[in-house]
Amino acid sequence: MFVKILKGKLHRATVTDTKLHYPGSIKIDAALMEAAGILPYESVLVADINNGSRLETYVVPAQANSGKIIVLGAAAHLINPKDVVIILSFGYFTPDQAAKRKPKVVVLDENNKIKDTV
Repeated sequence: MFVKILKGKLHRATVTDTKLHYPGSIKIDAALMEAAGILPYESVLVADINNGSRLETYVVPAQANSGKIIVLGAAAHLINPKDVVIILSFGYFTPDQAAKRKPKVVVLDENNKIKDTV
């Protein structure tokens, strides 16, 4: 049996842009992805703090240290520039692995710079 456990999280990321006419995904600063243990093209859950919307998509790396969080495709109808979001990645683990697992939680400031890691 496997359980779905939080693997990594970008907490309070600020959306820098949206592009509606783009094959759907979310573009994230590659350095932030690495800090949270999120891989290119990995599935993520995005929760918008401003309006409560939640969506699942996949990640495309943006230039490292750019601070970019860009919502691409149809999700741009749900999330707006300057919205604050939580980006969560999950993994499947055995119960024994899950008991020892500590997620990489990265807290960001309003400019998408790392403020803290938990």
